[in-house]
Amino acid sequence: MVDTNNDALKSILVVGGGVAGMQAALDAANQGYRVYLVEKNPSIGGRMAALDKTFPTLDCSACILTPRLSEVARHPNIELLTYSEVEHVQGTLGDMRVRVRRKARFVDETKCSGCGDCARECPVEVPNEFDEGLGFRKAIYVMFPQSTPNVYTIDSSACIRCKRCVRVCERGAIDLDMQDSTVELHVGVIILSTGYRLFDVRKYPRYGYGRYPNVITAMEFERLINAAGPTNGHLIRLTDGAVPKRIAFIQCVGARDVKKGVPNCSRVCCMYGVKNAVMAREHDPDAEVSVYYADIRAFGKGFEEFYEMARSRFGVNFVKGRVGEIIEDPETQNLRFEVEDTLSGRILNVEHDLVVLCPGLQPADDLHRLAEMLGLRTSEDGYVEIRDALTAPLETDHPGVLVCGCADGPKDIPDSVTAGSAAAMRATILLSSGGAK
Repeated sequence: MVDTNNDALKSILVVGGGVAGMQAALDAANQGYRVYLVEKNPSIGGRMAALDKTFPTLDCSACILTPRLSEVARHPNIELLTYSEVEHVQGTLGDMRVRVRRKARFVDETKCSGCGDCARECPVEVPNEFDEGLGFRKAIYVMFPQSTPNVYTIDSSACIRCKRCVRVCERGAIDLDMQDSTVELHVGVIILSTGYRLFDVRKYPRYGYGRYPNVITAMEFERLINAAGPTNGHLIRLTDGAVPKRIAFIQCVGARDVKKGVPNCSRVCCMYGVKNAVMAREHDPDAEVSVYYADIRAFGKGFEEFYEMARSRFGVNFVKGRVGEIIEDPETQNLRFEVEDTLSGRILNVEHDLVVLCPGLQPADDLHRLAEMLGLRTSEDGYVEIRDALTAPLETDHPGVLVCGCADGPKDIPDSVTAGSAAAMRATILLSSGGAK
């Protein structure tokens, strides 16, 4: 697509379309650079698109994100390559050749208007990954209402090829014979903003996740309280549809645990747990909400005040102690467990209607593959190692490859956005100097 080194010095590849990647793309594009934004999912937006509110301000996540989605999609200097993955990289700073595989959507992006007629006609329903499997989507779908681009995608593993979507599409956008394709890019800098994955809480069998339906994860809780979620924002128990009156949030599930290979703090879990506890009280002021924690690490701007507000204004009960084995009452399907309140020295035997596990953050699934492809060092916990935390906090050992967001470690939304802006600035500085370090 680009075939001269001079053009490469004006081109940047951003891998990952979450908040950090979008910020990096926008800042670089606003300086006149050509930006290719590669995202493995059918839409950009990342994890933030699935959240209900953000901490510590409780601002609507979609209200913040949606204008950014539109800005990225409309920017003349940004080319979106969604539903795509980087396959091969060769070269160094100022002269990097990249091969990107574009997975077949079976829908022509240039023809699809996002009208939704195809989905309404589709007879197949499967669990919706965006709703953490709590809701359902069709075999032809968009990830969420504000998906960018607003183009439908066919899940080939679920499609029964009945061709009803083909017949109903007035634009002729659906092509069931579409094949994967490749795109060759020539860029000067690559910015990795690959996001994160959540710890698999099933590695703690004592908590009963997967066995007890009323033990859920924090992301499942996010989708339950979200107005665009599977229950239209109504917080209910999955077993009987009842409104839970006693809710427990268990912190540090898959963080700060040497035995599970995750010795480090994930930084954001304390505050998103506190935020969700506050949201539970907002949904039902009469609910008894408890947070079981090891330590509350409220280190960011306004975080300590938010924590104090949760205690004093919203009446959230905080218990410092590790939770033991969770047992389900077979009749009520309520959940019981013991916990030592280390501040009072008492052993508490408690019962809750709903238990929410707050998992730690881990590197994205494809980060290790990208790191191997680029020859990057990774830390013991799997994140990309930077050259120097003080003098080169965004640069890797591969000249011309920068990191932002959670590629080099867990970050919250404000820090991810800041890192995205910083990576864009560093990239443009490197390229404006002719690709010299």
